[in-house]
Amino acid sequence: MTTDRDDLLASLSTPDAASALTRIAVALEALVPKPPQKPDFDAADAFVWQAEGNTLVPVPHVSRVEIGLLRGIDRVRDILTDNTERFARGFAANNVLLWGARGMGKSSLVKAAHASVNAAHAADAGFLPMKLVEIHREDIDSLPGLMTLMRDTPYNFLVFCDDLSFDFDDTSYKSLKAVLDGGIEGRPANVLFYATSNRRHLMPREMLDNERSTAINPGEAVEEKVSLSDRFGLWLGFHKCSQDEFLAMVFGYVDHYGLVQDRAITEAEALEWAATRASRSGRTAWQYIQDLAGRMGKAIG
Repeated sequence: MTTDRDDLLASLSTPDAASALTRIAVALEALVPKPPQKPDFDAADAFVWQAEGNTLVPVPHVSRVEIGLLRGIDRVRDILTDNTERFARGFAANNVLLWGARGMGKSSLVKAAHASVNAAHAADAGFLPMKLVEIHREDIDSLPGLMTLMRDTPYNFLVFCDDLSFDFDDTSYKSLKAVLDGGIEGRPANVLFYATSNRRHLMPREMLDNERSTAINPGEAVEEKVSLSDRFGLWLGFHKCSQDEFLAMVFGYVDHYGLVQDRAITEAEALEWAATRASRSGRTAWQYIQDLAGRMGKAIG
């Protein structure tokens, strides 16, 4: 007389059941996160972190502007370059938060400083070029996995997050705090974190105001979130530029790319371009230059 157990085993031994079990096993295996794959750091000087696959994808050509073309931000340019230079040479350096007005060259400066310092030491015996690693805002909570790949390698890494900010119910900032300064392992000595943001405290103002108004102790309620910015040793502020600074940006590009046109006409066009966008910034200047070069039948970039 057969038992329920015998019936179950008999049903599982059929070809259809075996095939179904195989498909289930494959599906379950796909749900298990893949271990981080050690990348070939010699493949490029820049990488993009893909958290879903725990991989660093090489970027053979980085979209960037030469550091000499970044005008109107001389002071913050010098500070960031000096900090990056010290890090590249193995000296103490700070994590950096570049915050402020849109389009004033925050992310461009990070990429330009990385390239400039690497180029300055290219001929030095034994110098290993710094690697620039971009991590997307939505992948911040995967930072520990990224650090595992970079720890105990001979290279120095600038981890860069563009447009970093956090919303009301977002708790991924805790991963960033731990990596920057608060975890047991902390930040590896060969890793520096640069971030850009339109917000100095990385949180929306209404979020901070709301927590102050509803908390028993308003100061303590926002301290944890505000303290995230404190983990960055350098705060570099970017502010809207004057008309003279805007024109200096425009003519810097004009001279660099050889866009020959009557300068009075160029000035009038550039100011009109800025007025129609209600913005004077490095980004606006570059957009005008793209238009001017296109009208002249030239490709730049």
